[in-house]
Amino acid sequence: MTLDSNQLRIADNQYVWHPFTAMSAYRDEQAPIIVEAEGFYLTDTEDRRYLDGHSSLWCNIHGHRVEAIDRAIRVQLDRVAHSTLLGLANVPSIELAAELVSRTPEGLSKVFFSDCGAAGVEVALKLAYQYFQQRPNKPQVRDKFVYFDGAYHGDTIGTMSLGSIDRFKNLFSPLLFPAIWSSVPIATPTQPQQERQQLEHWSIELERLLSTHAGEIAGVVIEPLVQAAAGIRVQAEGFLSKVRELTYKYDTLLIADEIAVGFGRTGTLFACEQESVSPDLLILSKGLTGGYLPLAATLVTDELYDAFLGDPWAGKTFYHGHTYTGNPLACAAALASLRLIDEHKVLPNAFRLERILQEQLAPLEELPQVKEVRVKGTMVGIELANGEEPFVPSQRVGHRVTLACRRRGVILRNIADIIVLMPAPAMPAELVIEICQAVRESIAEVIAEGV
Repeated sequence: MTLDSNQLRIADNQYVWHPFTAMSAYRDEQAPIIVEAEGFYLTDTEDRRYLDGHSSLWCNIHGHRVEAIDRAIRVQLDRVAHSTLLGLANVPSIELAAELVSRTPEGLSKVFFSDCGAAGVEVALKLAYQYFQQRPNKPQVRDKFVYFDGAYHGDTIGTMSLGSIDRFKNLFSPLLFPAIWSSVPIATPTQPQQERQQLEHWSIELERLLSTHAGEIAGVVIEPLVQAAAGIRVQAEGFLSKVRELTYKYDTLLIADEIAVGFGRTGTLFACEQESVSPDLLILSKGLTGGYLPLAATLVTDELYDAFLGDPWAGKTFYHGHTYTGNPLACAAALASLRLIDEHKVLPNAFRLERILQEQLAPLEELPQVKEVRVKGTMVGIELANGEEPFVPSQRVGHRVTLACRRRGVILRNIADIIVLMPAPAMPAELVIEICQAVRESIAEVIAEGV
């Protein structure tokens, strides 16, 4: 039985619980029901087309229905759709692991696959914890992790324990493990001296934490360069490399969460490259498959991997895994996506888009209702405020802007009153300009309505 648009709407409201969505309001907002896509456009049941302005939640790289990725999945589908990595291997996962090691920062040499970003972070936490108990020199129990103000690493219990966004975690606080909080120096491009002072102050504070808890901390978990879910908070230049320096000094692991910032989002393939940092563990997901299928990878060094070797009965095995770990279809999509990044010169395009976004959105900074416009690569956060004060939550100013964008044929999401733009790194410049125009017009409309 094929349902028409109205029947689908009724069934959606009756049966589907949407993530991060206020369901009582959602039912009245006639959200698009997507039926197909092509290029950088989505089409709904009413045959309306929308520009995908947030890369289908920050994961799409090349657009939709990309022939090379479609073909790679079909070819693999004719061979095997899924086979476990528990005690077996499959060709695409081997090829992808080798490809990732060749492209990621030097020193990362082993790949552990999982199903989503949060799972990849959980893998990293468990690996770090077990590593310190099994390393040949000075084995010890380390059960603390450092996380940062504004951090978001996922919605599982472990990742929420390292999150700083109150509305995502406060309700679940009794379930979480204790972790050590640290502040973040924020980029202030127009005030370089203030940025340097922030970085110096923060460096002293982090060193104090690492010194005070020496021998207790298994790892420092960081989103390199940009904290995406915090509203595209761009970190002070030198912050990442200073974290690397201090983790070396105090013999703890640097865990880099590049789930949101990897695969060209900041202009380079990986954000760590911009400060010449090689972490001990690197987590990848979202754009890993070009936005096609769920897959995550946690990369580690030989030193960490070797601590898990030994006789099968010695108890050093990493007892962790997922049913769809290293799924062949997802790995085939990821391989095709990586090759397209090179063939289509996606990284130079991302740098071009950064300049266009800065230019197109600069006029918004003149509005009293726009507190700040933050741009890094193809990641944009437009923070709306009532002067220096936030808007009253019941006004839902950010959400109203995204609804106004939708009426103009652009799909975006907001984080409270921060409008997040995340065009695909491969998107043509003219479409990015179209998105920016819709955003400018939508903000003006909502301001004119009264906020």
